[in-house]
Amino acid sequence: MTTTQAHEHTRILVQTAAKVCEDKKGEDTRILELDPIDSGLADFFLITSATNERQATAIADEIELKLKREFGVYPHSVEGRRQGEWILLDYIDFVVHVFLAARRAFYDIERLRKSARPLTPAEFDAELKAALAAKTLAARSKAEAKPKAPAKKAARPAAKSATPKKPAQKAAPAKIAAAASAKKKAPARKAAAKKSSAKK
Repeated sequence: MTTTQAHEHTRILVQTAAKVCEDKKGEDTRILELDPIDSGLADFFLITSATNERQATAIADEIELKLKREFGVYPHSVEGRRQGEWILLDYIDFVVHVFLAARRAFYDIERLRKSARPLTPAEFDAELKAALAAKTLAARSKAEAKPKAPAKKAARPAAKSATPKKPAQKAAPAKIAAAASAKKKAPARKAAAKKSSAKK
């Protein structure tokens, strides 16, 4: 997998996780596209708020389950699930933060990551669709630009062999029939010859 393909795959995973946050009624969901110089390993932070520990755990569990089922991807580490105040799912290329609203305000990750570009899930989704559409268009134009291979010539008929083929032996029955009719006519001729000699 190339770097571009890996980045696109990561974006699809983040998009899927953000969709889970919205489905589970996560509040103020944001995606931070991290500055490569500042981010270390991760490319994105997905941040959402829950109203209570139970909801926070439900969001984290559903993200983990969905990514495992649909993509076979497991988190490298999970922290804070027992307390449910700040659950962190580390997928290396992106990190999911599920906060209680008070904890999110206290730690204020968005402010700490000033170099990051904040996106709503809708903006992120639109960018991903545009990128995939551009990739598809580029692939099509590349395919059309390639010169078409010449059509294969029809296979030549096999050369006739120098030795002549034997004629089909269908004449044999005709010869047999002719010989048989000749035998039948022979006695009739002899009888006719005897009658003519008797008359004389």
